[in-house]
Amino acid sequence: MNDQTVPAIDEQAFDLSRARVRAIVNMGSGRGAGGDIADRLDRALRARVAALDIRSTEKGADLTGMAEEAVADGIDLIIAAGGDGTQAAIASAIAGTDTAMAVIPGGTFNYFARDLGSGETLDEALRIFDAPRLRHVHVGDVNGMLFLNNISFGAYPEILRRRESIYRRWGRSRVAAYWSAVVALWSLRHPLTLTVRTDGQTRSFTTALAFVAKSAFQLETFGLEGADRVREGHLALLVARAQRPGPLIRAALRLAFGKTARYSDFDLICADDMHIKATPAHEYIAHDGEKTWMDSPFHVRVRHHALKVLVPGKPTGQDRA
Repeated sequence: MNDQTVPAIDEQAFDLSRARVRAIVNMGSGRGAGGDIADRLDRALRARVAALDIRSTEKGADLTGMAEEAVADGIDLIIAAGGDGTQAAIASAIAGTDTAMAVIPGGTFNYFARDLGSGETLDEALRIFDAPRLRHVHVGDVNGMLFLNNISFGAYPEILRRRESIYRRWGRSRVAAYWSAVVALWSLRHPLTLTVRTDGQTRSFTTALAFVAKSAFQLETFGLEGADRVREGHLALLVARAQRPGPLIRAALRLAFGKTARYSDFDLICADDMHIKATPAHEYIAHDGEKTWMDSPFHVRVRHHALKVLVPGKPTGQDRA
């Protein structure tokens, strides 16, 4: 179904009063506000749900395992409080099950929460529970690993490595994140060779950076094409034309100021199923702000309507359900 729009599934009202809820709060996420999030979730939900269990955890914990345990316990709703990496780890256990997920942003960029329209702050996110609706959303999959926003090859995994070092020295902020990108791009030495097969066609690229986007919001934020196709249920593969540090940094600066141009900076391929072969074959892959070693070839696809997520609905008395 690469050439067709995947039909949307309508949202449904979600009855909080009958829900068994477990909140997983990552205390080590970007903003360091886990304690406040846990307290406010307790105050907002304790009297409104059938049962509430709040579990705090630190960076490095097995979030996927905790979510799998909640699914096995018959939990109706798992609240994932943390950054995009936290959301992806928890979603990987929930996707394809009857358990729903609610997103409380606590990271640096929070693209998944913003893509859902759930807001970027805790106050905005808590409004989800005023008139919650259940939406079925698409997720990405690369070689069996789920992702919510994007996966990246080439320079971006190095950016993440540099970013952690800069965070430790200067603290977490978006300025520090952008500075880490400049440092990593400047130190880039070797381009990446990609062979992409999709819709019966094969294309080859030599590039410093390529990423597969699943977040329409993220694409629009940086002035990139493909957001409409992502909303239709497809993936957007963007391959930077730059192969060396100088041109790539100039493209990154244009990107930061919303002046990128597809034909001068990126090639775009949209599909819901892609086979990508990379050289070198053993690649450091960035996914939703995390990083993992993975071997080429990469099978990247959309899992349509695989994840049930709560989104804010209309105020009480105006709900259509």
